[in-house]
Amino acid sequence: MLAWYARHGRDLPWRRTRDPYHVLVSEIMLQQTQVDRVVPKYHQFLERYPTLEDLASARARDVRQLWYPLGYNIRPARLHRIARETVARYGGRLPDTAEGLRGLPGIGRYTAGAVLSFAYGQDAAILDTNVRRVLSRVFIGPRRMQRLRGEKAYWDLAKALVPPGRAYDFNQALMDFGATWCSPRAPRCAPCPMKRFCVSYPAAACSSSKSRQR
Repeated sequence: MLAWYARHGRDLPWRRTRDPYHVLVSEIMLQQTQVDRVVPKYHQFLERYPTLEDLASARARDVRQLWYPLGYNIRPARLHRIARETVARYGGRLPDTAEGLRGLPGIGRYTAGAVLSFAYGQDAAILDTNVRRVLSRVFIGPRRMQRLRGEKAYWDLAKALVPPGRAYDFNQALMDFGATWCSPRAPRCAPCPMKRFCVSYPAAACSSSKSRQR
């Protein structure tokens, strides 16, 4: 997976920074929104509010207007609240622990893991739709998937797979692999570097996992 990522990983603006605030902005913008729509708004938003302090001091209406047209207006409201609480409680620096991050409004397990691994370099796991698809197809398989309930098994697997010291690259690799190769429809099974140990290979088995996607 890491070798695949070295050759095929996407060059995205939020991957050129380890600033926790910038990583957080990208993660919240990417919730239920396509990457190509987020890129220009990410630049625009950080040009207006380059720091958490700048965002915290902004008017809620201005933040909401700048967010448009990404949609889901609860997201800018939550981000604004996160900025204000971070300034008030942590002096403007996002916490570097899962407990601290998840104590902020709107930050769940995935977003906390993303900030910890992408900004702070910690060996934290992530689980989004793309990662879940890769884990489901490559390591779990259609039959076992039918017996799984809830998120715990996926999170346990994601955590177990993180290579020490390489969480940043590994998590990015899983997301890119799920988005561009192990896609919901027409996955690229034939040239896939994971097919030697993928429990859903060949392609007919891969496609059977569609019904389990969120």
